[in-house]
Amino acid sequence: MKQLNVMIKPASSLCNLRCRYCFYADISNIREIPSFGVMKEEVTDAMLENIRKDLEPGDRITFAFQGGEPTLAGLAWFRHFTEITNTWKSDIEVSLALQTNATLLDEDWCRYLHEQDYLVGVSMDILQENHDGTRVDEKGSGTYKQVIRAMKLLDEYRVEYNVLCTLTSQVARHPQQVWKQVKALDIRYVQFTPCLDELDAEKASVFALKPERFASFYTTLFRLWYEDVKKGDYRSVKLFDDLIGYLATGVPSTCDVAGHCSPQFVVEADGSVYPCDFYCLDEYRIGDITKDGLLTLGKSAAMAAFLNRDHRRPKLCADCRYGNFCGGGCKRMQKQVCCGPEDDFCGNRSFLDSCIKELLMLAEQEKRYNRGF
Repeated sequence: MKQLNVMIKPASSLCNLRCRYCFYADISNIREIPSFGVMKEEVTDAMLENIRKDLEPGDRITFAFQGGEPTLAGLAWFRHFTEITNTWKSDIEVSLALQTNATLLDEDWCRYLHEQDYLVGVSMDILQENHDGTRVDEKGSGTYKQVIRAMKLLDEYRVEYNVLCTLTSQVARHPQQVWKQVKALDIRYVQFTPCLDELDAEKASVFALKPERFASFYTTLFRLWYEDVKKGDYRSVKLFDDLIGYLATGVPSTCDVAGHCSPQFVVEADGSVYPCDFYCLDEYRIGDITKDGLLTLGKSAAMAAFLNRDHRRPKLCADCRYGNFCGGGCKRMQKQVCCGPEDDFCGNRSFLDSCIKELLMLAEQEKRYNRGF
């Protein structure tokens, strides 16, 4: 039985917003072709046919749609996609996820998302002042109220969703306010994604996270979260869940917890496949989904070359007790979360040193629960 995950960019890097820290705008602008536009029907059909050929009874596959802004592909594109996957055999489990800025969601979209049982990720930076200062439309106007409206609509149509907050240096200054607002909005699932510098940046972005701020944010947030957990008010914070899961099972759920890259399949609108969302660059293209299936692409020389790239660990890793699962962190996020090659402070180590006792206790509780005790 296989578990496959495919990220699809049906509208390539097209977006109706102009977020001031967008990493994919940076990535796509480095490519020879910045945007491939909306995925054509013939590409969609060939992609799904090649994927289906690799699936057997009992297999599970998750399709996650991202961008740019994937809803720009249009509701008709998504209906066509699920019309095809709904014809697949019932013993193949298909899950659907959509990461969106939510500004284009309306009743028709929400009705469809409910009918097809999507898990929706809503991009929102929690605090209105920070959100409206960075997540702006083409006119430079903030979009916070539009996102709040969309979240209410998702609730009305009973669409399951989580919130993805870009953890900028500015947001990370305010963990208490962030957690207060998470509770005020009754967000049950939240993920904080470190804001990155541009790939080849010579000067650091004012929005990019720094290890010191990563550590201070998560250490304070954990204390607030843990106090609520003890009172029976559990809300999912992805990093905490990932760490507890790893400590309980020894099985990493993400690359940054694993400490090394794992193969991914990111499909751009022209059918090109890349091994990681952070590296959708011409030099890392591993193939074409309209010509080869996932299993062939996963075994390709290009995929192996990407996974086996040199990953120099910072000097602080030498005597770090978390090295067996952190491994210096994600290559792309290392400078924002952990440390640089010669730095004398690691954000991840500082956070774990402060919270590891409670994390281990929660992991032990999870192990007992899984054993039925």
